[in-house]
Amino acid sequence: MNRKNFDPVTWVPTVYFAMGLPFVVLNMVSVLMFKGLGISDAQIALWTSLIMMPWTLKFLWSPFLEMYKTKKFFVVLTQILSGVFFGLVALSLQLPHFFACSIALLAVIAFSGATHDVVTDGVYMNELSKQEQAQYIGWQGAFYNIAKIVASGGLVWIAGWLVKYFGGTEGASPEVMHGANVHGWMIVMFIMAAVMILLGIYHTRMLPSGGAAATAEGRSVKATFDKLMSVILDFFKKKHIVYYIAFIILYRFAEGFVMKIVPLFLKAGREIGGLGLSEQQIGIYYGTYGAAAFVLGSLLAGYYISHRGLKKTLFSLCCIFNLPFIAYTLLAIYQPTNSMLIGSAIVLEYFGYGFGFVGLTLFMMQQVAPGKHQMAHYAFASGIMNLGVMLPGMISGFVSDWLGYKDFFIFILFATIPAFLITYFVPFTYPDAPKK
Repeated sequence: MNRKNFDPVTWVPTVYFAMGLPFVVLNMVSVLMFKGLGISDAQIALWTSLIMMPWTLKFLWSPFLEMYKTKKFFVVLTQILSGVFFGLVALSLQLPHFFACSIALLAVIAFSGATHDVVTDGVYMNELSKQEQAQYIGWQGAFYNIAKIVASGGLVWIAGWLVKYFGGTEGASPEVMHGANVHGWMIVMFIMAAVMILLGIYHTRMLPSGGAAATAEGRSVKATFDKLMSVILDFFKKKHIVYYIAFIILYRFAEGFVMKIVPLFLKAGREIGGLGLSEQQIGIYYGTYGAAAFVLGSLLAGYYISHRGLKKTLFSLCCIFNLPFIAYTLLAIYQPTNSMLIGSAIVLEYFGYGFGFVGLTLFMMQQVAPGKHQMAHYAFASGIMNLGVMLPGMISGFVSDWLGYKDFFIFILFATIPAFLITYFVPFTYPDAPKK
């Protein structure tokens, strides 16, 4: 390995940008795409949650990626594979059964994207010294979040502009609206395909190898499987682990319900309880105000925790994470048309998300992960966290359809109560030392 040939500035930003894009497109952008194409909220929430399963289960196949080729090989492969399948998603939107076809294709992208996450982190940890890892962690986080802005803001705005360009304006017939949405979202998916393939081509030249495959002695499937089982069993032997698993799941329980429904609520017509926003408006709210609030919340939370310690701040972080859902309840009740009020609610949610999410991340790092399998156990805890968001997300559309948007958000306020209770009483295994 010759690090001089691979300046981290030339690959850390781009590879983490490539990590963020598919996750956000599948988790949020596809929700708005299917809404525009006439799919019901219940079906959208169920299937766009279910296809996120690979990010929960990625720890199961991550050890086997050490057995063949280099980590760079899998990074480039998954980027190009994701690009090809985004292109197929674009083509599938014209088919009679486009929803089933596109969900199946997005599921393949999810598996590819989750695998990409594992090997990308592997390249980062193998190629950079601990000092360099600390030096470039800011670049890593910044470009992952830039990918979120590009996807949830830029791509959604482009889709809205294209829908209008193809005739999808207010008063157009349902056939014209559907055709405009199909053509608009096809172009957006082709853009995603081109970006991912170009990133893959770029990384064939600019990405370091990340280390060769394991030696012949350590390459057997049985040895790798036995090691995986040992890591899992050690995880469940940790002190307070049952409480910690419940905490990880319940901390984001209400968010799991809200995540899929909020963009659907913003897009839905006022006659059915929504706010009737266009894709362009949603893109601007998410991509500008929301993104800025998220970054600000994350930065302030870091300073807050470093000065007071996680143990003293965790409950307040949980409150700031969950209380912004009150804003959406008020939006659903009063259905304001004022863009400042709507934008303020989105800013409040993203600020709370950025501020409060740091608490859960640090808790997993400092209280759940420590031990001889720290990296693997952190990945395992992250998978449990994703599962905790995915499960309520799967049924959120059915609950929303049953209750209506107003009563759904009132229900969400009650769904935050378990998070407050379990956070208030959560035990700490390891000492927590704030900055003096």
